[in-house]
Amino acid sequence: MSSQPHSGPAGHSYVADDPETALKFAIQHMRGDRVQLVEGVIDQVPPTWDHEDVADRVREQIRPALRVLGCIAGSGNLDLPGSDNWYVPDLAVVPRELAKGARALLPDQTLLVVEVTSESNGDTDRIVKRRRYAEYGAPLYLLVDRQERSCTLYAEPGELGYQVVDGPHPFGTPLRLPEPFGLDLDTTEF
Repeated sequence: MSSQPHSGPAGHSYVADDPETALKFAIQHMRGDRVQLVEGVIDQVPPTWDHEDVADRVREQIRPALRVLGCIAGSGNLDLPGSDNWYVPDLAVVPRELAKGARALLPDQTLLVVEVTSESNGDTDRIVKRRRYAEYGAPLYLLVDRQERSCTLYAEPGELGYQVVDGPHPFGTPLRLPEPFGLDLDTTEF
């Protein structure tokens, strides 16, 4: 591939010196719903209202902690450099100063990543993303499994995956989010 600059949509440019860079550039400039790259496969993520409702319920409950921590919660891009992965989590908590002007952050720059399963991508969230988030150092990964009607919190990431697993807990069971959040998440309405 050429290492000459190429122009993309709206005059954005990049140097296509490797397939990962070219593919991630393309993902960032696709039109339509949220688009992510999972193990080299382009995955459009059209959120449903049920899906968004669960993410919003988590956001509402952690909002007081966000203010204290100087963080924001949203569904911004997470890059996994050196892999064919570019994720758009349902919710990620990141320091406000890192988010300013960032096109993407890294999983280890988050405080919490939340994925809410759908019929079409449940195994991706349960298996692939859990492994990759641990590999890339996301300190806390909350899996809200709507098909299994349970929540699981993964902590202490390492090369072999998360070392601490809290759950699965059936919906309706409070789930403790450890420090820096230090709160019990009400899962009744998930």
